[in-house]
Amino acid sequence: MAMPKLNGVLETALYVDDMDRARVFFEGVMGLVPFNADHRFTAYDAGAGSVLLLFLQGETLQTVVLPNEMGTIPPHDGKGRVHVAFAIATEELAAWERQLDDHGVAIEGRTHWPRGGESLYFRDPDGHLIELATPGVWPNY
Repeated sequence: MAMPKLNGVLETALYVDDMDRARVFFEGVMGLVPFNADHRFTAYDAGAGSVLLLFLQGETLQTVVLPNEMGTIPPHDGKGRVHVAFAIATEELAAWERQLDDHGVAIEGRTHWPRGGESLYFRDPDGHLIELATPGVWPNY
């Protein structure tokens, strides 16, 4: 029997302590536009068919029953600083450095990968490690 195929990562979730503060960062600094939100979560278009989900820490510990018999979403939660990388074009790297500087966001690290890619690392207000990566980081990117 053949292994079923994966088409990519659709959603990445970060758990935040203060949703308003997180929204200011991801909308103001990162330029993301929410397409769905309530008091406990925000969903952003993260480009290339992927979604960044922000969940308020501790607000997803119960099963969510969706309206109109759509089904349920099981409980989940996360703790600690995690990492997420956003793909950017090589020619956008300098503009991102200026954007971060303009918003007082410190760049914590830089990597020049053997395949030619470059990464910038910085933190969101909850301490998650955010990476901006140009092509050439991985064999498939």
